Amino acid sequence: MKKFFSFLFFIIIVNLAAVGQQDPQFTNYMHYKLGVNPGYAGSENALSGLILNRYQWVGFKGAPKTLVFSLEAAKDLFGLPGGVGLNIISDELGFEKNILVNLAYAYKMPISIGTLGIGLSAGFFNKSINATEGWVTPDDILSGTAGSSGSSQGGGTGDAGIPDQEVSQMAFDIGFGLYLKASNYFLGASVTHLNQASIEFSDLASTYLSRHYYLMGGYNIKLPDPLFELRPSFLFKSDVASWQMDLNINVVYNERFWGGLSYRFQDAVSLLMGAEMINGLKVGYSFDLTTSALGRYGYGSHEFFLSYSISLEKNRTRKYKSIRYL
Repeated sequence: MKKFFSFLFFIIIVNLAAVGQQDPQFTNYMHYKLGVNPGYAGSENALSGLILNRYQWVGFKGAPKTLVFSLEAAKDLFGLPGGVGLNIISDELGFEKNILVNLAYAYKMPISIGTLGIGLSAGFFNKSINATEGWVTPDDILSGTAGSSGSSQGGGTGDAGIPDQEVSQMAFDIGFGLYLKASNYFLGASVTHLNQASIEFSDLASTYLSRHYYLMGGYNIKLPDPLFELRPSFLFKSDVASWQMDLNINVVYNERFWGGLSYRFQDAVSLLMGAEMINGLKVGYSFDLTTSALGRYGYGSHEFFLSYSISLEKNRTRKYKSIRYL
């Protein structure tokens, strides 16, 4: 009976993910803005690459696992100032695996309060459901036909709307974003899955990519000690049916080391830390302590990232306030 309720709990979580927000979430969103806002491409006037790995609700069977590779750079196209970017995201949740590959372009427009990036992304979203191991249904558990690995030996669910073998479909996907960057703050607004592409596995099994709306912002606050700086930021996300808000504050030392705290409303409290090991090479880690109902089971989330940036600004010499980094 305990297994039966665990199964029901998992189904509820998957169902909420299906009808609620579909995009993966990242605690280190301030280091990976390109994933939700194509207007960010080229805003740092650098060539930057990032690898990010997120393990959500570690220890929970079928929990989300997300792997990201992104690349972006300032690049003038057709004589216009701009930036280009590439996103590759692999996101797994239970029997479901999503892969997004897109290209982004942003036109950079200088305005009185900073530089505005107007961006568009386009690519492909592939959704696959791996049911080759068999679905575990309440009847399987109560009758004892579920295998020790959690797979069903019954050969399917008996519901024509639920695939009993591996299926995969691809859809064209579009996103749009605005990103404003100044010397001490940033502000962005964007939408993913703008075209709300439909994905049909069969006549009875189908879904679609719902639009997700994002609003982000951050500010750099200089402290009396010039070696320290506060960098508060936020990320608001919604698919209209539901919403989520991340609030963060990082303390940065000597522009190389940082640590901070984040709060995700009704979901988690997070600890963040990281460092720039050598010029342009950064490593970061965060741990989410779950505050929702899942927290009763002790599940937390881990996130790691590695990034490297090369400045594209001409005749620019990087300066540090410490003689250790000459």
